[in-house]
Amino acid sequence: MAALGNKVLVLGASGGIGGEVARQLRDGGWQVQALKRGLATAAEQRDGIQWLRGDALERDDVVRAAQGCSVIVHGVNPPGYRHWAEQVLPMIDNTIAAARLEGATIVLPGTVYNYGPDAFAGLDEQSAQRPLTRKGRIRVALEQRLRDATRDGVRAIVLRSGDFFGPQAGNSWFSQGMIKPGQAVKVINLPSDPGVGHQWAYLPDVARTMVELLERREHLAPFATFHMTGYWDADGTQIATAIRRVVERAGGRARLRRFPWWLVGLVSPFVTTFREMLEMRYLWRKPLRMSNAHLLSVLGTEPHTPLDQAVETTLKGMRCL
Repeated sequence: MAALGNKVLVLGASGGIGGEVARQLRDGGWQVQALKRGLATAAEQRDGIQWLRGDALERDDVVRAAQGCSVIVHGVNPPGYRHWAEQVLPMIDNTIAAARLEGATIVLPGTVYNYGPDAFAGLDEQSAQRPLTRKGRIRVALEQRLRDATRDGVRAIVLRSGDFFGPQAGNSWFSQGMIKPGQAVKVINLPSDPGVGHQWAYLPDVARTMVELLERREHLAPFATFHMTGYWDADGTQIATAIRRVVERAGGRARLRRFPWWLVGLVSPFVTTFREMLEMRYLWRKPLRMSNAHLLSVLGTEPHTPLDQAVETTLKGMRCL
């Protein structure tokens, strides 16, 4: 029997998507709990969120924190691209174990890593998942474990979207590859091959979509997957142009240039993060566009902040304006 009430555990609340979902749930009247390593006390209340000392890699910590929760938001990932193979699947197994005990719904921010280039044309929730990368195979395995758990009473919602950006997005291509946080924007890098489109997602819009899906969770399939459209950058330059437009309105000047993939390739044998970035380059070499038709059939509309407003809020949050 599913747990009742509006108590939720957010794993990864210190990060980008987890933090944004936690804040929006709090503002919507949910009782929000979150795990955090290294707390001086067993629990502390801060900004309307109950922070509990614990680690998503420790099953007992997750099970204890999830007591009485009707929802678990699994927004936790190993930092950067490192330790995926060792940590991603154990963490989802812990979340599933806690959800099974509480009858809770799991909400997962999905990625496009599940898909190989063969699926990019007309990508929807039924597209074949044939990833070419190690991280993609891990994400497929993660979602398969969620799907298997729904046969045993657990419910799950997966929301996939494009590359994140936002005022508190943490590690992202926007903040780490295109511009530099904490500095006035002088140069904007273009990761896409010339003319190749790319899909982006504004974190507050992604979080709002998750919250709205949660409000309808009792009417969804046990394993429900959705795609967001977000922002479609048709030629790989439109997000960069929006950044430059916002910077110039604030009195600055910025120029566009191609991302130095050659340098990443040169250094990748010696730097793990660069090696992992190179593995994902296929996402910038073929246009990736997801259909949100299924999402619209449930919500009616997709939360969508005007692009320049989203970019300006992001740049201010990154201390770039």
